[in-house]
Parts: sequence; C-alpha cells; structure tokens
Amino acid sequence: MPTNKFKNQLHLHFIVFIWGFTAILGALISIDAIPLVWFRVLLASGVLFLFLKIRKIPFNENGSDMLNLFIGGVLVALHWVTFFYAIKISTVSTTLITLSSSAFFVVIIKPLFEKKRIEIYELLLAFLTMIGFVVIFYSEKLYTVGILVALVSAILVALFSVYNSKLIKSYSGSKIAFYELFFAGVFLTIILLVKKDFNIAYFQLSQSDWFYLLVLAVICTAYPFVVATNLLKRMSPFTIVLTNNLEPVYGIILALIIFKEKEQMSIQFYIGAAIIFSSVLLNGILKSQKFTGRMRTKE
Repeated sequence: MPTNKFKNQLHLHFIVFIWGFTAILGALISIDAIPLVWFRVLLASGVLFLFLKIRKIPFNENGSDMLNLFIGGVLVALHWVTFFYAIKISTVSTTLITLSSSAFFVVIIKPLFEKKRIEIYELLLAFLTMIGFVVIFYSEKLYTVGILVALVSAILVALFSVYNSKLIKSYSGSKIAFYELFFAGVFLTIILLVKKDFNIAYFQLSQSDWFYLLVLAVICTAYPFVVATNLLKRMSPFTIVLTNNLEPVYGIILALIIFKEKEQMSIQFYIGAAIIFSSVLLNGILKSQKFTGRMRTKE
C-alpha cells in the first residue's frame, strides 16, 4: 500500500495536471474570453459557497475586507481574461510557456511591496528567461500578439500572487478563493453590462460548451483550490514549488495530443521553452535550498 507521503505526491501531480488541462478547455470552449471567464468564476464561486456553507464557515467580513477581496477579484478576472484571450489568438503551448515567466515577475514585484533587495541569482535567472523569450519571439512571429498578451497575463498573476500573500495573513484560503471568484464575476458583469452584451443568446451555449465550462469551473477551479490548500499543510514548499513548475509541461503535452498539428511548434520554440523552464526549475531549487538552510539554522 502506498504511504501517505506517496499519496500526497500523487495527489499534487494530479492537481498540477488538472491545472495544465485548464488551457486545453480554454481552447475547446467556443465562446470569447470575457464570457468564458464570467461563466467560470460564477460557477466556481457557487460551488465554493456551498462548500463553505456545508463546512459552516461564517461570512462576517466588514466593508474594508470586502474592498481588499474585491481588488483581488479584479486581478483574477484580468489575469484569466488575458490568459484565455492569448490562447484564442495563439496556441496553448505559447501561452503556457509564456505564463511560466510569472515566477520572475514575482521576483521583481515582491521587493517593491516588501522593500527588499533583489537577489543577484534571481536577476541572472530572469536574464536567462528573457533569452528564452527572444528565441521564442523570433521562431513564432505568427503568434507575437498572443505571446505579448500572455506576458501581460503573467504580470497580472504575479501581482495577484504577491497581493494574495498579504491577504492570506488575514483570511482563510477558502474565503479568499470564494470572494475573489465572486468579485471577479461582479467585475466582469459590470463590464458586460457597459458593453451591452447580455441577451438571451448569451446563455444559449452548445451542450459541449456547457459541459466544458462545468468541468473548468468545478474540476479545474473549485476542486483543485481546496485540495491544494490542504496539501500545503502536509508537504514541503520545495515539493510544491517544484511540482507546480510542471504545469506548462503537462499542458503542452496534452495540447500536442489533442490538437496535433496546430500545436506543433518549431525546434527553436522548444529550445526557448527549455531555457525558460530550466530557469524556472533552477529558481525553485535555489529558493528551496535557502528555505531549508534557514530552517536548519533555526533548529
């Protein structure tokens, strides 16, 4: 029988695999990026609301709390809209590998919030990442706009991550997830109302779109968030960071299997992707070693 540690590792890989499948669903769903995200966040927040109710977790946040969580919701909405839009106008592979650069935007953004200096090795790895992007840009000029949009999405998810690192000190993970997804839906509703996009046809989706949206909202959004939060209590930061870096790998492999020729890129693209992935992986290893060193010093 597998040990609990092995079970946790398998569960984490399954969650990362699910996150990699998110981009595939974005390509399969026929509707535009904004309505896609609107359906996703409202369906997922509904599932999380039921989860919180079943767990009998109280809703007692004040106006200041709501404002903080609304800002997080706006960042979520903007990140996912740009993410799915990039997929629509380019490919799953180019979007995922570009999104993997978010770790280095965190490196740049976090010191601005915490007033800490940037480590030299982080700058060197960021430079290595930029080399990878230069290789990809020159090899996939057809998808330049999509790559740029994905780059904006990477910056937004970095902002979102740094912002949430502050929120998690005051709120539970499940509360943050529910409110941010809900407020993302509120924010996008306002945009859609201003654009006057709401009509009966808006909700007349194909059966396949409804199916994929439900899978996206429940299995790829609400479920992995709850599970990932619980795994944080039982696994080391090194294991989680390192495994999360496999998301673009899983996504690209799935895209090649499902979409075949459309997702087949040039050799130069895979060289650039390997450079970016290697730098992200190395960043995770170095950070985990520093974390382990600090823990040993405390002991």
